Amino acid sequence: MITPFRRRQQMVRGLMSGAAVRAASIATVAPAAPAADSPAGQEYAALRVLLHDNRRALTDIASHEARNPRKAEFAKAFAPWIEGVLASESGEATQDEILVTNMIWAVDYRDIDYALRLGAYAIRHHLVLPDGYTRSVACFLAEDIAHLALSNAEAVTIDQLLLLRELVSQSDMPDPVMARLGKAIGRAFVAKADAFDPAADNASAGGKAAYQTEALVNFRRALELDKSVGVKKDIERLERQLKEPAAQA
Repeated sequence: MITPFRRRQQMVRGLMSGAAVRAASIATVAPAAPAADSPAGQEYAALRVLLHDNRRALTDIASHEARNPRKAEFAKAFAPWIEGVLASESGEATQDEILVTNMIWAVDYRDIDYALRLGAYAIRHHLVLPDGYTRSVACFLAEDIAHLALSNAEAVTIDQLLLLRELVSQSDMPDPVMARLGKAIGRAFVAKADAFDPAADNASAGGKAAYQTEALVNFRRALELDKSVGVKKDIERLERQLKEPAAQA
């Protein structure tokens, strides 16, 4: 168990790491990790050893699903350091394997808010994923969270999907990845339309049709990006549903 003093020390050194490098121009890749001879560098090195031990422990678990609770447990040891890094937000950040690995783990154990929070920092400061990953941070988030939303709609909220799209909107990635994200957002708007209650106090002014229209916009854009994304029937169904009220009127 981490003592309060140790937790505070990790947070402070994480803050030192996040503010370690100043740059007048915008970098395209984050600088290397903090210097090994600095307090922040020593803390980072010790936590990386723990991180690699955790990774080895995870490889002993054959079930990917069974690994996720362990990842959530392991993440607690790194939280003070990460909070310190996030709190710094001054200057140009250093590459941080601890932060990006915990971002990946957060997607796996379904803490999407935390994953997006770490992802926003990683994208803003041009951090890269650990060795073994070929995708960018933005591509990883878009692809894996969209996949999760499409396979388990309850795991990701529409607000989280919209925030994700905003975070990755300026990042370069394969068109099919953005298409699947658009498909996930479209499906989320369809779910909102299906659950719409016009008598509710917080009912939107546009009603059910407004959600259907938003879904249709996202499906059409997804189809533009990837003809095989699998939204043609969604589009046909929504177009038919939107025409019905108009015909009745």
